[in-house]
Amino acid sequence: MSKTEIDMVTAEFFGAFDNRGGKAPDLARLRRLVLPGGVIVMTGPQFTVYTVDEFIEPRRRLLTDGRLVEFSEWETTERTEIAGDIASRFGEYRKSGILNGEPFEGGGTKTIQFVRTSEGWRIAAFAWYDQP
Repeated sequence: MSKTEIDMVTAEFFGAFDNRGGKAPDLARLRRLVLPGGVIVMTGPQFTVYTVDEFIEPRRRLLTDGRLVEFSEWETTERTEIAGDIASRFGEYRKSGILNGEPFEGGGTKTIQFVRTSEGWRIAAFAWYDQP
């Protein structure tokens, strides 16, 4: 059951950014999926460490102000290891949308650290690397 729950939390996480068909992204769900105090890291040239709220706000603006439309991202491969109440997932993902009127596609790798809480599996930290 643990792996199934982690798969569901991961799918819910990726789905939070989806604004296809004019629907509003549900970034607020990240406050439920990620523990308070969770750490979010973007690697690469703009290396940045975020709190949950610091991560949500610029993405909420980008996904609701018309700059980025028909956006979605999805996991394409994953490897999950579970040890008691902790788990680590390493996965490749793809994304696509229309940014400033131009279609784009991309992808990268995310690593997600999970812990089992009284409410089920939650994300303690995640980091990602976008392929150039």
